[in-house]
Amino acid sequence: MRRPNDPRVIRCAVYTRKSDEKGLEQEFNSLDAQREACEAYIASQRHEGWKLIPTAYDDGGLSGGNMDRPALQQLLADIRARKVDCIVVYKIDRLTRSLADFARIVEVLDGNGASFVSVTQAFNTTTSMGRLTLNVLLSFAQFEREVTSERIRDKIAASKARGMWMGGAVPHGYAVKDRKLVVVPAEAADVRLIFERYLALGSVMALIVDLEKRAVRTRPRVDRNGVARGNTPFAKTGLNIMLRNRLYLGEMTHKGKTYPGEHDAIIDPMLFDQVAALMTRRRPNPPDGVHASEPGLLLGKVWDACGRRMRPEHSTKLGRRYCYYTSDNRYLRLKERAHRAPAGELEAMVIAQLRKRLDPETCPTALLSLETAPPSEQRRIIDDYIDKIEVYADRVDIHLNDAAGEPQLISIAAPLIRRGKEKRFAVPPEERAIGARDPALIKLVVKAHMAREALAAAERRTIEELAGELGYSRDYFGVLLRISYLAPDIVAAILDGRQPMQLNRQRLARATNLPIDWEQQREMLGFERSAAV
Repeated sequence: MRRPNDPRVIRCAVYTRKSDEKGLEQEFNSLDAQREACEAYIASQRHEGWKLIPTAYDDGGLSGGNMDRPALQQLLADIRARKVDCIVVYKIDRLTRSLADFARIVEVLDGNGASFVSVTQAFNTTTSMGRLTLNVLLSFAQFEREVTSERIRDKIAASKARGMWMGGAVPHGYAVKDRKLVVVPAEAADVRLIFERYLALGSVMALIVDLEKRAVRTRPRVDRNGVARGNTPFAKTGLNIMLRNRLYLGEMTHKGKTYPGEHDAIIDPMLFDQVAALMTRRRPNPPDGVHASEPGLLLGKVWDACGRRMRPEHSTKLGRRYCYYTSDNRYLRLKERAHRAPAGELEAMVIAQLRKRLDPETCPTALLSLETAPPSEQRRIIDDYIDKIEVYADRVDIHLNDAAGEPQLISIAAPLIRRGKEKRFAVPPEERAIGARDPALIKLVVKAHMAREALAAAERRTIEELAGELGYSRDYFGVLLRISYLAPDIVAAILDGRQPMQLNRQRLARATNLPIDWEQQREMLGFERSAAV
């Protein structure tokens, strides 16, 4: 790792990880064993200038299938700050079990002149055979993680099909005894009261006030850190979940399917059905748009730069409907202003990228459905191929599922700009969806050419007379005549929807000094020659 006669000290950081928390409470646990082996290896390389960094980078109880680990993120930050020269791990799978994540880690290491060493797996990554060996090891580590995940999912599904309780937050009204749900009489009475009072009041907000007056609160508890929790008024979200929870019918649900549970029911089926019917009537169009007449095509897939989910919304101004994906600030988790992205343009951008990247031979049905299928079928295709869409101030990142093939990430330069009364994506012409036209702008160009034809057909009529026959003022007729002399390539770009995003009907109509020279027109209206031609 060190060149001959290079006196530079190699600062080594030991990284340890364990997938679960079992055994971490012991005085000498798996993390300690990993660290001890790594420290011994660093000590054996002291003659090479290796020096141990005292900072402990330990991730206990965290999976190696992703990079959402505090110690790993701190280690990568220290590498970028040039505080660490070498990562020492017990085995490669302690660092990561994902090939994609490993590539990201290696990119950080290479960019900052750092490296890594596995104590129990000797290989040289400077050779092609060494890199092949490393990739094989990581492939088996990823395979082992995926097989384990599938086995756990299958076990949970089979257990829930038998009605067994598989852990999680214990619903109000129950307690866990011998890994089974048992009814708590006092809390069960609260649950029955909540269902009955909602049926009488017909409103969750009114129910919250009523429960507060009756001093009905959530269950007091103490978390694993000894902090007192609960004993608070019921919230709207919690009550909505409770009133729809079929667990209170003595049933167990899993992935949309319902099975008879091992626990006793608290709520009578007739009362539960009455409450469910009332909730459906009281909320015909929920804010996330799932049951709306025209739900967002990308519903559940769009996130903003702050990590907030963006949900479809619309507003109507002067009879025109504007549709957006807006940051969800209902829970006030962040103080940042809500971001808004035009829904139609974002959906068209995503569909255009799918058209470019789907293989016509392997995905002909998907490509056809993108063009002709109803929104429900298009949403199914989006769910199959799109994992996540992130909207930033200057770009849109589209993360594809494995089904869509490479690349896994599509990044499009698309800054949000304000144009008139709405926000639009300033997408490069080559990335725009075909047919993303501006009807108002096209109508203005058509009217301009109609005015020019009327002038050409006029015999001895004046401008005022021609304008009056078409229902225009003299000044507006002059504006149309000026626009009719736009360069042919500019007109073609407008008809195809390839005009600059800042060019709209108002700006073109107000261009009183529009030059005759076509090149000057392109420069004034913001066209690049390659985009207009």
